[in-house]
Order: sequence, then C-alpha cells, then structure tokens
Amino acid sequence: MRLPVARLPRLGLAAGLLLFPSTVPAAADFAIPGFELVHTVPVATDLKSLDIRDPAAVWCEMIDGARKTIDLEQFYATSMPGTALDRVIGRLEAAGARGVHIRFLMEKKGERMSDAETLARLKRIPNLTFRELAFSDVSGDGIIHAKFFVVDGRAAFVGSQNFDWRALEHIDETGLKIDQPAMVAKLARIFAHDWQAQALIAAGRKVPRHKSTFTPAQLDGPATLVASPAADDPEGVVDSEQALVSLLARAQHLVRVTVMDYAPLGQRKQYYDVIDRALRAAARRGVKIELMVANWNLTAEKQPYLKSLAVLPNIEVRVVTIPQAPSGFIAFARVVHTKTMTIDGCIAWIGTSNWEGGYLDNSRNVEVVLRSEPMARKLDALHQQLWLGPYAAALDVRTNDPPPHPGQP
Repeated sequence: MRLPVARLPRLGLAAGLLLFPSTVPAAADFAIPGFELVHTVPVATDLKSLDIRDPAAVWCEMIDGARKTIDLEQFYATSMPGTALDRVIGRLEAAGARGVHIRFLMEKKGERMSDAETLARLKRIPNLTFRELAFSDVSGDGIIHAKFFVVDGRAAFVGSQNFDWRALEHIDETGLKIDQPAMVAKLARIFAHDWQAQALIAAGRKVPRHKSTFTPAQLDGPATLVASPAADDPEGVVDSEQALVSLLARAQHLVRVTVMDYAPLGQRKQYYDVIDRALRAAARRGVKIELMVANWNLTAEKQPYLKSLAVLPNIEVRVVTIPQAPSGFIAFARVVHTKTMTIDGCIAWIGTSNWEGGYLDNSRNVEVVLRSEPMARKLDALHQQLWLGPYAAALDVRTNDPPPHPGQP
C-alpha cells in the first residue's frame, strides 16, 4: 500500500480541526468536567501520548481510591507477569484485602481467549465474586463485548481496552475516565442488569427484555450514554445503533472514524448495512469522511466493501499497520483497536464496539457521546497523528492485500 500526499482539511480551526499533532495545545485546554480521555500508545512506535494519560496509571489510581465496591464487566481476561495489567491485578488484590467488595462479570465465550492462570488469580482475590455470562442466552446471539468498570458508584471507565496485558502496552486503544454522577449511575445500572441476568439464567429463568424507543432529541444533551442491544438497556440509556445513525445524519462537514473493523457484514457473514447506508448518505450530502481501520480488517470478505467506500466521492479509507515489537512477534497485538468518531469538530463518540453486524444490534457494548469541542479536538489530534503518520496508507482499490493472520507470525 502506498501512502499518498495528505489532503489537508479545508474547514480550518473554526471547525475544531487540528492539522498536525505538533499544534496540539496543552492537556488543560481539553478539560471537560467529569470526563478524561485516556489512550494507549503502542510501545516502540513513533506515536506520542499528546499529554493524555495511559490506562494502566488511571486504572491503578481508580482502584487504589476504591473504598466499598468495584464492578468490572469484561470480554475476557489475560495477563502476563511483569506487565502493566499484572500491576493492575495487584491493585485489585490489595483492594480486596482491605475489604472492598469486587464483582467481575465476564463473557462465557471469552474463556477461550483468557489465560487460565489469570482467571484463577482473579478468583483467589479476597472479597471478589466472579461470574460468567453467555450473553447469547440473553439476546439470542452476541457476546459481552463491553469493557468498563465502576468504582464506589462515583467513578467509571469505558474504553476499547480489554482486560488484556497487550491492550495496555501493545495496542492503540482509547477510553474515558468518567466522574459525572449521572453517567456513572447509568453504567452501574447496565452492570446490575447483566449481573442479575446471569443469576436469572443460572436459576433457569428468562431475562426480561423490552421494546426500545428512540428519538434524536435524546442526543441533544452535553453527555449521553448509549449502549446495545436496545432490548437490554436500562431506563435512561440510549440505543447505540440508532444513535450512531442519527449522529451521522447530523454531520455537515467532516466525519472522522477510527475503528479496528468495518464491514456491512454480521458475524455469520449476513448482510448488515445499517452503518454503511448512513455513511454513504452523509457522503452524498457532501460530508467528507475519513475512515481509518486496522490491517486486520483486510480479510477477503471485507476488502471489497472497504474498496466500494474508498472509490466514492468524499470518502477516504486508510489502513493502519503497527510495526511488530522489537522483542518479536506478539500474537493478537500491535494493532489499532480504538473505536472513536468525531463529527464537525464538536461531537465525540468513544466506545467499545466495532462497526460491523453483531456488535450494535445484539452484543453488549457501551459508548459515550459528548457534545464537546475540546474533546472532539483531542480525538481529532489522535486521529490525525495516525492518519498523517508513517503507519497509515491509503487503501489501494486496484490490488488485493494479503489476508491478516493476527495470531501467527
């Protein structure tokens, strides 16, 4: 893949766009009460932190501050001795030892991705209750793909970072530390719903579901928690699938997306065009779209769909390849796993879902929508650092890239 000369945005700083990372203001200029952007910079790359804290430091600080409870909902868990996640688990052990009640809810299908010793270590923590939930028993399909935790009902973290040592050191990831009481309370209700769902299923009972209603006005506030699937969202939580489409319909000038996987396909290769139609409609209105995906996205099934976008006016697709670590190949690492979007330099979307079928329609995912120019500018800076950097290349629509093998050297 050949990296062309970058096309500079024409909207300027008035739309909240940063052309070059070197022009990024100090971290204090991006302050937004109740929310802190957190980012994993893969080690041994030319990428910079841009004055954003890393998740390991934030997680340890939050866990150390726990006095009563810590509730974690994760896809899977895998650690390695001497890593940042190893230190995080050590802080959980200390919290449990001082009497903090910890609940850890994990996706049942995540067992095959987890390390047995990590799971055993978690289960040995004093005052920790560990449960597994096959989310397909709730929604009929799908998984717990969300990655979030809540501390003392007063602070929370949501992000693309799995409970995985690689996510804290070798993968590009983005998340939010949240101190806004209303949003923390809603995240706590999502955890409570899923924790209770596990108990109901274990007792042989069905989990109650409901019909969701959505109106665009639900997204008009400064901060909105959206989640999926809609039928399993507690009261006050907005459906993420409809929210994403509604936000794209509001775009006027520029949409920037960074996501690991994008395709109008479901997990069983069924057609899922909800997001795809929204992006194409925006482009037809003259909205410029910058879509950046990981090289893992270049499977034989997904490449044609990416190319069908890349040939359209107003849409540019770039593929990011993070170089291998100097220490050698690390399976399922060295990739862009971030899931973010900005719209017109004033709306920020930060979450846990890939942009494919099976995520926003029937899996547990959580996203945060902020109507905040400071937060959108910070996300734009992260996006542009990759977009204009040495690891991103324009998708070549004339050739077929070899399929990725993230688990093999």
